Order: sequence, then C-alpha cells, then structure tokens
Amino acid sequence: MVIAALYVYADGPYASVPDCDVWDVARDARGYDGPHPVVAHPPCSRWCRLAGLVEARWGHKRGDDGGCFAHALSCVRRFGGVLEHPAYSDAWTAFDLPRPSRSGGWQRGMCGGWSCHVEQGRYGHPAKKATWLYAYGTDLPDLRWGSEAESASKALVSWCGNRVSPGMEGRPRVGKRAASVTPPKFLDVLVTMARSARKAA
Repeated sequence: MVIAALYVYADGPYASVPDCDVWDVARDARGYDGPHPVVAHPPCSRWCRLAGLVEARWGHKRGDDGGCFAHALSCVRRFGGVLEHPAYSDAWTAFDLPRPSRSGGWQRGMCGGWSCHVEQGRYGHPAKKATWLYAYGTDLPDLRWGSEAESASKALVSWCGNRVSPGMEGRPRVGKRAASVTPPKFLDVLVTMARSARKAA
C-alpha cells in the first residue's frame, strides 16, 4: 500500500521507505489531498512548550503555523493514518484531541481517534523525545510504554529541552536536525500503522 509522509525531510528516513510519497517543505505538504493514508509530522515550534517564550520574545503567535497542523489532522481523519507531535503539544487542546496518559496505552476521543504518549528514546533516539501520537482508522499497536527515571537516564536532551527536570540542563543537547529525525524502529511503527489504515472517507 502506498502511504504519504507529510512535513518531513526530502532526504530523511522516509525517502528510503518503499511506496512512500514524501512531502517536504519544497512540495508544501499543505497541498496534499490524498488519496493515500498518511504519517504526518507537522511543524511543532508554534505548539511546543516553548511557544509562549517564542511569542513573547519574537512575536510569533502561538498556534500560528500556517495551517499545517489543521491540514495534517484533516488528512489523518480523511485518509487514515497517524500524526506525531511533541508531548504536551498545545495543539491537543486547541483541536480537542484526547489527552494521552503518560503511563501508557491508547486513549479514545469523542472524535473517533486515539492518542498515546510514548518516548522515542525507547526506539533508539539519542534523546528521550517524549511524543504524542494521534491515530485514526488504523490498527493500534502495543508500544514500548513507560519512562525511565530522568535522573538515571543517559539520554541526551532534545535541542529545545522538552520537559527537562530542574538540575538536568547539564546534559549534552541533540542538534535540531538530529532531534527531529525519527529513529528507524519508530518509523517502522508509524509506517505499519499507516499501511493498516482503513480510509475514513
């Protein structure tokens, strides 16, 4: 089954996935209109925990991402698939998505979609990279739930320091590009979910 990867790097890991239609900045993923199920990674800088600081310092409005998240969510619901964003993303509140439980498992929303909390560090990412997924019309895999105690973790800190506990700022940071890349084992999970999708429309 052909799938589409939205808001990803043209030369990133999705480029080597068979039967994957890659939509990067140059193609402008907001132009994707089906018909294939999607794996969507909409930009997060206007939704993450630093969005308020960015707005206060540089005036970039929280949530003003040019419609990227709204489009990604629409595609997931229309064609089936899965959307990935940083844990605690403000987009979940803005779009009334089911809030995941940090302890693990899938949480169903009134919208018919499902959300979960998972750490990409458990799939080989150099940082813990706490992540929220939103799935619609797909199989829901049993993921590697849970979290290591941050004080005992040797994981690097994501470039934006997402959810870093006090006193842990001394750990090395992952660069922005490296932080955003999906590790192969987690990519396999997302691609498998998208390929299981039943078209919602």
